Amino acid sequence: MESYLSSVRKQFEYYRSLGHKTFAQLTSEEILWQYNESSNSIAIVVNHLHGNMLSRWTDFLTSDGEKSWRNRDLEFDNEIKTKNELLEKWNEGWDCLFSAVTPLIDEDLNKEIFIRNMGHTVTEAINRQLSHYAYHVGQLVFIAKMIKDSEWQTLSIAKGNSADYYSEKFSKPKRKEHFTDDL
Repeated sequence: MESYLSSVRKQFEYYRSLGHKTFAQLTSEEILWQYNESSNSIAIVVNHLHGNMLSRWTDFLTSDGEKSWRNRDLEFDNEIKTKNELLEKWNEGWDCLFSAVTPLIDEDLNKEIFIRNMGHTVTEAINRQLSHYAYHVGQLVFIAKMIKDSEWQTLSIAKGNSADYYSEKFSKPKRKEHFTDDL
């Protein structure tokens, strides 16, 4: 199971890095842009992720993942005003996550924890959060692509470059590694 924990850590790092690469392309004004009144800005999504991460990963093995001090509804107010504030919250959330996930060992994976009074194994809770964060990081990237339009610098295989990418990948022998190892 150590490979599971190693893989999960790498997946979380990957999504964290996608956020950083997205934010690097944006200004403080752009992180506040909303498609319409009912849509979230990048700042709002980050504020929500921050609240979720602090709630879920603080005292991860010993207290419910929905902390009494969390106010989820306020996470969707436009509290973040600058790119520096956004980066501080982004990093604080991820630091909390990694402080909880890094020390985990195989024996922890089947322990039961609770999120909103519902029991989860540690593995289930990790998978739940990994999916949740991937969903929102995808939103961040998509919103940024709308903002930047033709100025957007892709974070994956550029359109029209699949053949070159595959050629490079298949020129190497079969091997066991995480897909993020060469990013």
